[in-house]
Amino acid sequence: MAADTQPQQSAGIWRTFAESPLAVKAVLGGVFVNRLGGFLNIFLVLFMTSKSYTDGQAAVSLGMYGAGAVVGVLVGGTLADRLGARNSTALSMAGSAVLIASILYLPNYALLLVAVTLVGAVSQVYRPASATLLSTLISDDRQVMIFAMYRFGLNLGTTAAPLLGYGLYFLGGNQYTLLFYGEALVALVYTVIALVALPGKAQSTGADGEAVAEPDKGSYLDVLKDRRFTLYLFAMLFNSIAYVQYLSTLPLDVKATGTPIFWYTFAVALNGFIVIAFELLVTKVSQKWPFKVAVGLAFGLVGLGVAVYGFPLGPAVIIIGTLIWTVAEILGGPVVFAYPGMAAPAHLKGRYIGAFQFMFGLGSAIGPVIGGALFIAMGHSVWPVMGLFGAAACILGVTAVKKSNLKSEEVEQAAEPADIEKAEAAAPAAATEAG
Repeated sequence: MAADTQPQQSAGIWRTFAESPLAVKAVLGGVFVNRLGGFLNIFLVLFMTSKSYTDGQAAVSLGMYGAGAVVGVLVGGTLADRLGARNSTALSMAGSAVLIASILYLPNYALLLVAVTLVGAVSQVYRPASATLLSTLISDDRQVMIFAMYRFGLNLGTTAAPLLGYGLYFLGGNQYTLLFYGEALVALVYTVIALVALPGKAQSTGADGEAVAEPDKGSYLDVLKDRRFTLYLFAMLFNSIAYVQYLSTLPLDVKATGTPIFWYTFAVALNGFIVIAFELLVTKVSQKWPFKVAVGLAFGLVGLGVAVYGFPLGPAVIIIGTLIWTVAEILGGPVVFAYPGMAAPAHLKGRYIGAFQFMFGLGSAIGPVIGGALFIAMGHSVWPVMGLFGAAACILGVTAVKKSNLKSEEVEQAAEPADIEKAEAAAPAAATEAG
């Protein structure tokens, strides 16, 4: 079914949550629990060096973890369509628990590197499944708000995770055993949540009235046939390249200019506070906007914010630039995350969402490399160039989103009518099972 870019109805925060199916509540709670335990990558380098591995070996292990995570969301998109939310999430979390605990006992660097890479991949498989379930079970007019809640859980859990991780490290006598087992336990908790509360693979009714599993159809090549959505994927790539610079290139520039590090850490903390405190409230208003407006603001303001860092760097410039791209997050973030599932035909939702998350992860991985290389070559002049990445993302994103219909003409023409009818029947079937 097609969705208008400006929903006719919208609901507030509590009403959207209260009227959501049990499976949706489970995903929102499970994502928070999962991110609350997501402190492995934060302490991985410290763990490796405590085992007498070199700084270089520790850095490589962290890079392999990130590479595994990028691949994991692509695998997760396929498994979300093939296995359904329950099975793919349970597989992801149970596999993560075993792999995380095993890291403590592996005897050499090669095995550790393999395990860390697999943890990065397996731990991300659940994400497309979770987003696909939200997109399937929630009506179009509430998609933006439900993804704002999803982002709230991610951000809140991510913010609290370092504190919980340090607490476990301290309680474990400044050793990492309790910390790793704690993260494994969190993954097992989410496994139980998935098995109890999430629906299995969507089913449709056969000619004899019996429920039959919907066959898996399509691939990522079908996603790329949707030319508008392919533009959206590149918009996301450019946006994430620009966005991640605050974590990589900005601290390098702060150090080079002699600006007190306090102002950098204060700006980052301010961003986290504003997003957590205000994004849900702002979404009550922004969910009513045309999607072109929200997507354009989300991508354009990120580019503007990083470009502002190009002024003579000091406390005011750091804070103003950070506030600008923070506004981008709270105004457009939920729409940007909701759009892939709404743009996709039902039988390709997992792959559309997986492709989107892959591009976000890819940009986050290569962005520091690009920004670092440009900073070495250009110094402080790097920031207008980074702003151009944001401008390109804005132009591509606005072009990709249609004025009156989220579903691209190319996808509708590529799908057979019978396939569309079956795909549309999958959502209510999944909702019934979730209830």
